[in-house]
Amino acid sequence: MNARADTDITAVLDRFQEAGKIARFWLRDDDAIDPTPALDRLLDLTDAHGVPVALAVIPEPTGEALVERLENAPLASVTVHGWRHANHAIEPFKKRELGADRPIDVVLAELSLGFGKLSALHGSRFQPVLVPPWNRIDTALLPSLSRLGFRAFSVYGPEKPAALPMINTHVDVMDWHGTRGCRDRDTLRREIVSRLNVCLETDGCLGLLTHHLVHDEAVWAFLGHLFEATGSHPACRWVGLPDLVGDMPPPEE
Repeated sequence: MNARADTDITAVLDRFQEAGKIARFWLRDDDAIDPTPALDRLLDLTDAHGVPVALAVIPEPTGEALVERLENAPLASVTVHGWRHANHAIEPFKKRELGADRPIDVVLAELSLGFGKLSALHGSRFQPVLVPPWNRIDTALLPSLSRLGFRAFSVYGPEKPAALPMINTHVDVMDWHGTRGCRDRDTLRREIVSRLNVCLETDGCLGLLTHHLVHDEAVWAFLGHLFEATGSHPACRWVGLPDLVGDMPPPEE
């Protein structure tokens, strides 16, 4: 049985090939702290398919153990995932660490600590990109991030004009408000096709969001099938976060 047009990833990749274009995917995985069996599984899977992965690392609790594990993960990069992934929101607001609930200088000081710690630990593997916990950040913080050294930030959803460049994710594999496992596979494929159609017109990329610590078997299976299907298509390329940062204009002095 043929796949429906709105869920057929190969068909839209064929359209990229016909147009002489390359569909770019990138992978962001959140909440890394220490080596775990789940992290090993993610790194083994991505390495087997040649897929670079940007790990959003929580700075405060992480340390040398993750550094040592990533020495054998050449396709992994590291970004700043807030400071300690702590919720400071006051009810009824949604969870957030980087909100207007605390003085701005306190929040920026934590981000500066996180930037310094991860850059010192991970060296050239480190990428100056902020990944706000829960994908939420108060816009008043954005103009100050560049002076801390950040080149971009990454949340969830379509990119839009902001005080700092955005390198976003667009498809989340997790059903956070339902089963807390893998989302419906056809829904995921439909969202991927929809985003790729946008990229075909805009030359943007598709960001896939994962959380290795909470994946069920259905998520791992979906990722394996997606990596296999896209990796074998000549009009598709999985790119690393360093490539996306390198494509941005240099920061203004």
